[in-house]
Amino acid sequence: MERTQFADMQDSPSWSALLEHADQLASSHIYSLFEQDQARFEKFHVSSSPILFDYSKQLLTEQTVELLFKLAEEKKLPERIAALFSGAHVNTSEDRPAMHWALRSPATDHTFYNGDDISQPVAAELDKIAGFAEIIRSGQWRGFSGYAITDVVNIGVGGSDLGPMMSCMALEDCIDVEPTPLRIHFVSSMDGTQLSPLLDKLNPHTTLFILSSKSFTTIDTLSNAATALNWLNQACSEKEKVLSSHFIGISAQQDKMSAWGIPESNQLYFWDWVGGRYSMWSSIGFPIALKLGIRAFRQLLAGAHCMDKQFQNTPWKQNLPVLLGLIGVWNSNFQKINTHAILPYDGRLKYLPTYLSQLEMESNGKSVTRAGQSVAFKTCPILWGEVGPNAQHAFYQLLHQGTERVSCDFIAPAMRYHEHTNPSLTQQHELALANCFAQSRLLALGERVLPDSSSLPSYKRYPGNQPSSTIILDELTPFSLGALIALYEHKVFVQSVIWDINPFDQWGVELGKKLASDTLELLQGHRSLEGYDPSTSGLVAHIVNAWKQNS
Repeated sequence: MERTQFADMQDSPSWSALLEHADQLASSHIYSLFEQDQARFEKFHVSSSPILFDYSKQLLTEQTVELLFKLAEEKKLPERIAALFSGAHVNTSEDRPAMHWALRSPATDHTFYNGDDISQPVAAELDKIAGFAEIIRSGQWRGFSGYAITDVVNIGVGGSDLGPMMSCMALEDCIDVEPTPLRIHFVSSMDGTQLSPLLDKLNPHTTLFILSSKSFTTIDTLSNAATALNWLNQACSEKEKVLSSHFIGISAQQDKMSAWGIPESNQLYFWDWVGGRYSMWSSIGFPIALKLGIRAFRQLLAGAHCMDKQFQNTPWKQNLPVLLGLIGVWNSNFQKINTHAILPYDGRLKYLPTYLSQLEMESNGKSVTRAGQSVAFKTCPILWGEVGPNAQHAFYQLLHQGTERVSCDFIAPAMRYHEHTNPSLTQQHELALANCFAQSRLLALGERVLPDSSSLPSYKRYPGNQPSSTIILDELTPFSLGALIALYEHKVFVQSVIWDINPFDQWGVELGKKLASDTLELLQGHRSLEGYDPSTSGLVAHIVNAWKQNS
């Protein structure tokens, strides 16, 4: 293994010990680890309601785990966890804390920010979310012509879209009390391809728009919002009436919501210490409360809070976020595995891989330390994934017989359709679990699981030794989903501590946005092409000429 790529870790005893240990395991196979230790599952799984975490199919030993714990101690993980939950300014480049966890803490916990108890403002905003949700779900919120709202369109992008959308789909079976007549839609694409066909199907008299943007300056969101407003104005020319009846704003910038025209009475708020991709616990999660009911939304928060306490208080051998994070470091930095697949075996979790891709890659996709120095080792792997049964017929070929090493997380609920009277549905859930366990087994152990593998032709060989973890939820509920998402949030934090990077900023996103604004002026003829690179100039000229020819 190349030692020079870890030049800035050369003084780390734990890092060096892990390098040597990885060299010793280089010729090992996961199959042999199970052969040597029949109690391997007992040693390498943790059960903490509502989650069972099995990491016995990882290429590691008890010594590996102990060495990873020593590395975490050396990198002062306990102190960094304490700093996160104390409100310290862990977001160093923006000089502010990251307190998304405070949004799911009970008001009795009395959380402080800059000396002020923020528990009551957080609780008050949650009560406001509950009030809005009750009025709209009960049919009391009326459009400009007096009709009750039937459709709600959430307009956002990134963290203002993915979390609520993923949760609403995942928890469709968990609608509180009576099924709401509301239909919830999500729009994020700036090119209008999502919004335009949706507006063709909706009734302006009964449609409510939620504008979700932390800064309330995001061009993707505001361009869709302008289109929605124009659509409504075609049905009602009274702009103020349209704005007060058909728009709710959610932002950390109340003045910008007001400037856009949203009345203060229609505004929900969250704070600048809440990062966008960590914001589904705030008023950004309002669509979840609308679809499921406020009680289910509170259960989502409670599940996340349960994981917060686990992360803070549980010894590391039973600490799910610490284990998940350190195993990821082991695979990325010592096993040289640079890609990681999220494979849920439940169709309701269709958007979970996309959500986790943003969470991890926007957080830890960094090449500069907190001190501003370039890192000389791998940080975040590339995340991707798909619902397991679909993935089996797509990219599992590469996982089983390709040339890339890939680590995987298999995710499934233990209980599904257990209260249903149709036995075929129960059998379908059993089939999904059977596929989940069989695929992870084959990836790890390879052809050795077959009764006679010696006679297989080369094109039917399964080398195995692809490491994976399996996460089993008791059942997919608001509480368990909240715990699962918080588990991955804290995994990201653990890894950021080991890599000494800031997971709470995203400067890589900002410059592209600015350049897009400049390029828009090029397309609109408000800026000269002089000084631009030949590719951009050529592409802009081609588009402008195409417009002229078709005008």
